[in-house]
Amino acid sequence: MDRDQLQKDVIKRLQSVIDPETGVDIVRMRLIQDITIDDEGNICYVFKPSSPLCPIAVPLALSIMRAISEVPGIMRQKIEVKEYSQAEALTELLQNLFKI
Repeated sequence: MDRDQLQKDVIKRLQSVIDPETGVDIVRMRLIQDITIDDEGNICYVFKPSSPLCPIAVPLALSIMRAISEVPGIMRQKIEVKEYSQAEALTELLQNLFKI
């Protein structure tokens, strides 16, 4: 598995996730950071909502995880939410929803 190509595929897929408040994709907004992919296709990344009180953080995070899950070659994903008022609770919720 070519991790560089897989990362490019993930980023390309994430460019289709649009922040409804700004109309800009989450890659250009730099809401996803620290993407790492291992040899088995497991991806870890950080999601930083646009503000600590972002009203759409939960649906946006779900859209991100759904988009990544559609990339061929991605087996599992682990998201960490940072710089958000409910970061720990949201990270735990997302990990439980996606059974990471």
